[in-house]
This record gives sequence, structure tokens and C-alpha cells, in this order.
Amino acid sequence: MNSKLSTQQSLRLFLLILAFPAILHAQKTTYSQIWNEVDLVRAINDKWAGEIDLSASYSNTPVESSILKTNTQRNAVVWVHYFHSARWKFSSFLGYFYNHEVPDIGQFQATEWRYALQGTYYFHKTTYTLNTDMRVEVRFVQNEDGVFEDIYRYRQKLKFRIPLNSHVLRGGVVYALASEEIVFRSVSKETGLHYFDRNLFSIGGGYLFTDDLQLEVLYCNVFIPRDKGNEVDNALSVTFTVNNLVSKIGKLFKGRPTAPVPDE
Repeated sequence: MNSKLSTQQSLRLFLLILAFPAILHAQKTTYSQIWNEVDLVRAINDKWAGEIDLSASYSNTPVESSILKTNTQRNAVVWVHYFHSARWKFSSFLGYFYNHEVPDIGQFQATEWRYALQGTYYFHKTTYTLNTDMRVEVRFVQNEDGVFEDIYRYRQKLKFRIPLNSHVLRGGVVYALASEEIVFRSVSKETGLHYFDRNLFSIGGGYLFTDDLQLEVLYCNVFIPRDKGNEVDNALSVTFTVNNLVSKIGKLFKGRPTAPVPDE
């Protein structure tokens, strides 16, 4: 894609991709959900960074109308990021997922391990950020018989973010965000015979309290086609991101004055 696209052209392309899933909605079951996530990021040097993501998801179910009464999924994911250049970032993660009554794979408890390789390309603009993520993902999901199935997925994501009260993202800045992700997968017993796995559209914004502390709140719409009927999830996503937490705690304790030694 031409990195010299004008602002108007980039926005038109983004809106075109957003319009794609609109034609896919047919007979469906709708769920309301809340996604909570805490991301702990640690810079290792100028090229490398590590990240730990901890999250929990809640949803109503066919037998429970209250969203907060059913914790559908909990997970912990460890990322490694390599910043190859100003335009390219390469990442990999290993994650553990405990699926408890996840609607699209069935209402039963299932353990899952997930591994992925991801490349991110940045289109540099002066007033906004536009990037695309390309991810290959391997899922080892326990099915209803207790056997682990391997599911392969490819995810393509386009993300647009624009600061509202500054030209750069820094402490004290509010920003708006929209993203569109399309996911394809191999077929499996639990998820059915569709190669198109899901479409995820998100819109919302965030606030940087400081350069190292960030809150992001999004509305997410997920369309999931399945053999037994399509599913649509409407989710409120809340994410806290903290950079270099361990080093900041260490500096805090080092900076404390020592207690005076009493005279003999």
C-alpha cells in the first residue's frame, strides 16, 4: 500500500473496510459483554520490549441475563516486541486462556494455549496514527470431549488513532480510536466449518494520565458466523496500560529518605 496516501484517501479506505461486515449479518444470537484488561509494558532497550497482559471477560448467557454474573474467560499473555525500524514492529506471544462458558465455542469449561507471530506496519502521518497488524495464530483448545484441538488463524487489523488536544500522544492528551479486524481460521469440531472466523469493529478513545499510564475505553462489535447460527457480541472494553512499573517502584523505594539514627 502506498505510504503517501492523503488523509482523505486513508480515511476512505478505512471506512470501506468498516462497511464490509455489514452485509454478513443474518440470523443471530446477541450477547452483551464487558472486557477488562491490564497491560504491563517494560522497555528492555531501544529495540526490545516485554509485555504482560492480564484480562477477564464477562457476558450474559442463554441461562443468565446479568452480564457480571458469568466470567466467561480469563487469560494471561506474555509478549515480546522487536522494533525493527520506524515503520516495522515484530511481536510474538504465548498465552494461557481459561474459557468458562464462552458462547461461540459452547457453554462448557475449556483450557486453551495460544501462540502467535505478528508484524505491525506504521503509516506515519503528522496529525494521526494509522497502522496495520498481520498476525498468524495457533490455538490449542480443549473440546467438549477433553481433547485439545489445534486451530490456525490469520488476523488482519487496521487501526486509526488521532489525538484531540495535541499533535502528539503524551501525558494529558485525549485521543479517539477506531479499528477493524478480520479473522480467518481452519475448521474445527467446536467452531464449525466456516473459514471466516469473525469480524471485530471497535470505536472509542483513551486518555494518557502520564506518558506511562493510559486508560482506553472502547465499544466493540464482534460478528461470529457459526454452523448453529451467527453470534453478535456487543462489548464494553476497558484497558489500563502501565509502562515500566517495576523500575518505577524500585526508584520510589530508592528515593525514600532513611530514618535518622538516634543518638546514643
